[in-house]
Amino acid sequence: YKPFQYIEDVDKPSDVRNILLVVATLIASVTFQVGVNPPGGVWQEGDHVGKAIYASEPATYSIFLISNTLTLATSMLIIIPLTYKFPFHLEIVIATFSMAVTYGSAVVAVTPHEIRFRYPIAAFAMPFILRCLIQLFKVLVFKNDHKSDLENGNNE
Repeated sequence: YKPFQYIEDVDKPSDVRNILLVVATLIASVTFQVGVNPPGGVWQEGDHVGKAIYASEPATYSIFLISNTLTLATSMLIIIPLTYKFPFHLEIVIATFSMAVTYGSAVVAVTPHEIRFRYPIAAFAMPFILRCLIQLFKVLVFKNDHKSDLENGNNE
């Protein structure tokens, strides 16, 4: 795999951004599609019409739903900053979050009422919360490093 690895001094940032954007978009497309059309399809008749057949196995369906939702949220979190300052960035953000709402409503529509949504909702929020905590940590560490530099007379 070594010839395919990222090399900081060789690879151009714009090429890396484009590759990441393609990969994140592909992942978002696949996870959205699987969420809207769950594996195994939906019941066509009976008491569970329109509900995911896979949900008849609540434990494995919950794992699928949590993993798929986490994947979609993470890919969305990658897409938004990679398109920052692109033309129509606001429209990209609106479309991305609209896709999340559409995904959520489709998942709710095909998931039986017995399946609880607190874990998929937490899975969706997790990448955004982690990113915010990481940014906060960086700000606090940079602020403290900058303070100690000033106290030591290093005011570069």
